[in-house]
Amino acid sequence: MEPLPRGANFRRAKLLWELGLHFAGNPATPYGGNRDMCIAIGNGSGEDFRPSLRMATGSPILAHAVAEGRLEMAMINPSALLTQAYRGIGLFPKALPLRIIGTYPSWDQFVFAIHPRTGMRSLHDVKKARYPLQVSVKEDPTHSTRVLTDQVLAYYDFSLTELESWGGRIHVSGSPSDPRRMEPLRRGTLDAIFDEALVVWLGEALACGLELVELEADAFVHLTGLGWRRVVIPPGTYPNQTRPHACIDYSGWPLYASASLPDQVAYDICAGFAARAAEINWEDSYTGTAQLARDTEATPIDVPLHPGAERWFRENG
Repeated sequence: MEPLPRGANFRRAKLLWELGLHFAGNPATPYGGNRDMCIAIGNGSGEDFRPSLRMATGSPILAHAVAEGRLEMAMINPSALLTQAYRGIGLFPKALPLRIIGTYPSWDQFVFAIHPRTGMRSLHDVKKARYPLQVSVKEDPTHSTRVLTDQVLAYYDFSLTELESWGGRIHVSGSPSDPRRMEPLRRGTLDAIFDEALVVWLGEALACGLELVELEADAFVHLTGLGWRRVVIPPGTYPNQTRPHACIDYSGWPLYASASLPDQVAYDICAGFAARAAEINWEDSYTGTAQLARDTEATPIDVPLHPGAERWFRENG
């Protein structure tokens, strides 16, 4: 398929897409601001635009809008939060009728890194000592990393708010390499980082003296009950990482829809993955469009495929 479909209307649509990227991609816009986009496909030939297909990026709780029909599809990061929505656990008080169209391959993990100068070797230690950690987390409280952090700390019977009440400080960051994180890390005034996107920051954090803190077996049992997966990062996966480390999987970006989405729409979207594969900005973990429907390290799948998607992948290998 051509990179840009023929016709002036599609050149105009491409212009609007690029302007949207410019606006939403403004690095000065904080997390929780106007950083997300919704692609609406429909009919603009009348007095009003009549959408027939709306696909959005945004927070995990957009799952409610998809289930209720206010959006046809959305993407979520990571896969585990779609699992929570499907099962009605964790962030979601009731099960939502959602299905996967395809999962964008993204291989990642979430870790808790703490400097040994604190004497804290576990999150149990932090709670017991009521230690005033200087910790870096994402600035948007609705961000999926904050959801996971809250769920883990709740198991250890404390919260970021309580940590602040003990004299600790929350250093918020936008991107994983935000100067608000990296500068105090390099100065030696940051005690801990709780985050994903390890390829961006972990090597330098380890070089600055932080160490990976492993959760206990009972904590992993609790978290897997919430839909998270336990994974082990082999030694040498990241710079300065010399030992294997068990942690929480943070992989996969599912594109999902309501179970009631017409099968043909889901089928056609999957055909779009294949037709536009050369134009999609894939990560290194991508091995081909068939991977989008398979349970792999980069595409953990614990929610059923939509029947229309299942049919397309079955027919096309």
